[in-house]
Amino acid sequence: MTKILAFAGSTRKGSFNQAIMKVAAEGAREAGAEVTVIDLADYQMPLFNEDEEAEFGTPEKAQAFKELLMSHDGFLIASPEYNSSYPALLKNAIDWASRMSEGEKPLEAYRGKVAGIMAASAGGLGGMRVLVVLRMLLENLGTMVIPNQKAIAKVNTLMNDDGDISDEKTIKQLKNLGKETAEMAAKLS
Repeated sequence: MTKILAFAGSTRKGSFNQAIMKVAAEGAREAGAEVTVIDLADYQMPLFNEDEEAEFGTPEKAQAFKELLMSHDGFLIASPEYNSSYPALLKNAIDWASRMSEGEKPLEAYRGKVAGIMAASAGGLGGMRVLVVLRMLLENLGTMVIPNQKAIAKVNTLMNDDGDISDEKTIKQLKNLGKETAEMAAKLS
């Protein structure tokens, strides 16, 4: 069974990006994938510093996150847009997981994997600019990012009082992103 890891680059309570990621994850499940949804708040890591890595090794939470990436065929990643790019939280997690431990191949957590990417914001562009740099980062690490990506603008108007996406058109688009990611990961694994 194809395994998809889903996470957002935001740990904020009521995160728009966690909300859209969960809908995309549901689409991947409906397509037959086994989906693991995580919160990066459960994987707190120090800022990457090569000197500290050399002295202390890979932090336990960073290693656990990397092992999750390695054990999955693909990823669903939702990222907020901070100043036209991804947040430090997401970049730091990606950086730690890119480090090669003894017995691993270079970039083993990323090479040959598939990713579906998305962003959401209350603004009119929906985080569109972050998708460009996130795609570039992931592809440079050896992950194939599917062509379909979603920037959900004015997402706060598409949610119910519980903070879940309630707009049917948006739900359909996000589920389709999850489905396409799962299908492509199945083809490549």
